[in-house]
Amino acid sequence: MIIAETERLIIRRFESKDTKAIFLLNSIPEILTYIPGAPMTNITQAEEILENMILSNYEQFGYGRWAVEHKADAKVIGFCGPKYIEEFDEVELGYRYLPSYWGKGIGFEAGTAALTKFIDYDIQEAIALILIGNKGSEGVAKKLGMQERGRDKFMGHKVNVFHKYL
Repeated sequence: MIIAETERLIIRRFESKDTKAIFLLNSIPEILTYIPGAPMTNITQAEEILENMILSNYEQFGYGRWAVEHKADAKVIGFCGPKYIEEFDEVELGYRYLPSYWGKGIGFEAGTAALTKFIDYDIQEAIALILIGNKGSEGVAKKLGMQERGRDKFMGHKVNVFHKYL
């Protein structure tokens, strides 16, 4: 199911065919520098994330992380989308991309398109939880018009919390 489309990207729900992409986004050390948790070591872990987190969020909330597909490559290069964060009782805009797509405006392009769709799910505001030191993700959040709200802890790590009313 397509959520949004931009000049270069298709933002859609994850499907079972996307497990390899989920595995890559959770196993490449360069990507995981500012992501809590250990890297995935096998595809079964990606299948479990898809089933127990992503698809279950779609069922429970009607939304969840969305696959970002690059039109020119016809492959999933990352994710961008909403996730309800119970500890904060707020919805986070989360995003992650393969390193070869960093610095090309993909995060801003996908983030802009995703945020315009939050209202379709009755989401009035969004946060971004960004581990201290992750300047790339902070830059995307700021470019999307999110304001730094302060510091907090999430999953045992210090994070900068960014916020935006939609």
